[in-house]
Amino acid sequence: MTREDDIDFTALVQRQSRFVFRVAYAVLLNPHDAEDAVQETFLKLYRNGGWRQVDNERAFLARVAWRIAVDRRSSGPQLVTCTIEPDPPSSALGPEQAVIASNQHAVLHSLIDTLPEDLRVALVLSAVDELNSRAVGAILGIPDGTVRTRVQKARQILRQKLAAIESRYKSGDQPAREDMANNEQETRYV
Repeated sequence: MTREDDIDFTALVQRQSRFVFRVAYAVLLNPHDAEDAVQETFLKLYRNGGWRQVDNERAFLARVAWRIAVDRRSSGPQLVTCTIEPDPPSSALGPEQAVIASNQHAVLHSLIDTLPEDLRVALVLSAVDELNSRAVGAILGIPDGTVRTRVQKARQILRQKLAAIESRYKSGDQPAREDMANNEQETRYV
């Protein structure tokens, strides 16, 4: 590799590492394993140089990261530890609003993590990573109509779970955190 290639690759890593992490995390549900998958993704790309001539950089990276994450997940027994790291609150928010927003993000991320894998991955790639259904379909190897159906189903399940948490929280039956734990065990196709 030339010095110019190294500079281009470094720019690629800086530009897309968060995106690759989100793809890997959507499959692995573990930040440490996702970080390892990101490193492996970029290492493989650096070694084979396939990143130079791609038409759609994000779709290409998502496909590579997704394959590596799936391989890592199926390569042996793993303990699933799900740590929710909410986004840092905006400096424009006051302390009370920041805590509320942080809790809402944590609840939503926990609920997304409980979705069945096929729904979760489609939702994360389309909604969080802002890929269109055709790009997500190419990454997952499924028709784009199936992607749209999975995203719609994932959103429907999330709405139902959020409504259940909200109604129980308002009625005082159970705290929201207990509800989340119950929802994790109940997640199935509705």
